[in-house]
Amino acid sequence: NRLLSLPGAGKEVRRFTFDTREHGTPLGYESGDALGVQPVNCPDLVAEWLAVTGLDADSAVDLPHRGSVPFGEALHRHLDITRATPALLAFVTERTGDRELKRLLRPDNKDGLARWVWGRQAVDVLAEHPVRAGAQEWAGVLGRLGPRLYSISSSPLTDPHLVSLTVSVVRYENRRGRPRKGVCSPFLADAESGAPVPVHVRRAPHFRPPADPSTPMVMVGPGTGVAPFVGFLDERRALGHRAPNWLFFGEQHRATDFYYEEELTALLADGTLDRLDTAFSRDQRAKVYVQDRMREHGPQLWSWLRSGAHFYVCGDAARMAKDVDRALRDIAVTHGGMDEAAAGAYVKQLAADRRYVRDVY
Repeated sequence: NRLLSLPGAGKEVRRFTFDTREHGTPLGYESGDALGVQPVNCPDLVAEWLAVTGLDADSAVDLPHRGSVPFGEALHRHLDITRATPALLAFVTERTGDRELKRLLRPDNKDGLARWVWGRQAVDVLAEHPVRAGAQEWAGVLGRLGPRLYSISSSPLTDPHLVSLTVSVVRYENRRGRPRKGVCSPFLADAESGAPVPVHVRRAPHFRPPADPSTPMVMVGPGTGVAPFVGFLDERRALGHRAPNWLFFGEQHRATDFYYEEELTALLADGTLDRLDTAFSRDQRAKVYVQDRMREHGPQLWSWLRSGAHFYVCGDAARMAKDVDRALRDIAVTHGGMDEAAAGAYVKQLAADRRYVRDVY
């Protein structure tokens, strides 16, 4: 459990490493795979749920595939008690008849609903709109607490018994200033060293470093999106692959948010990493992002692509991945002499050839 962000950072980012030696056999993963982590809910949040619903932790509830369990255990281990889901909001609206909630749940008001839910957990909704319901009713409304998937941040060639993740820990205050947190990231961050954690490997056969030792690799991984590329670079170094590797990394501030700076500097020094271009968005008046760095180095990036480089993206699907895709098309237009349609077809063909691969979420 290693803290990667430095004092003063706006985010808490950690590297978690799981040791499977006690179980004898390694997990059997490959670089690029994801790790599923099965968390439990925070006991304090469970206590708050019991208080706000006025229910007894020992009340029995029936859960699919689980049978009869005490309500407190269901809240702790089996039910998703953090998210203010549409099902929960519809249930609360039906029981309270609240006009504001009815308006928010209209099909044409998705943006308004998203703004209202932001910063509220399910228990916050119940505190604002009290509902009296039985334990079994809540068990039916709440979704299942499922595993969280994280990109693996290591290579089994370094040590097959160790598997690492790079995770941003979610902690914040709700609209009333009460501390709130995510489910899985604080579950990992606050766990005792050596505590057992249920995990499984989710294969990602499409997301692998190039098998050919002579194929160049370009990686765009801002923030925790750098996770799989730490593993990719470890793998290429372990295999002795000498093809050039280029990483674009971005975050807010260089002084506090340059995750893996020491490791990446060492990879540059030993020749595993040929280029490292960074974009720290808040270190100057005009914000700079990884897609801006791509455009700055457009001629070189086009040259790498023309020489057969594989292009990888990991991180935020909502904005970053779209902006990087747009930059890639712009580079094909500016430096490849293509029109918009041809650039779009070129990028589409890169993806079809498995030379443009994304792990976005």
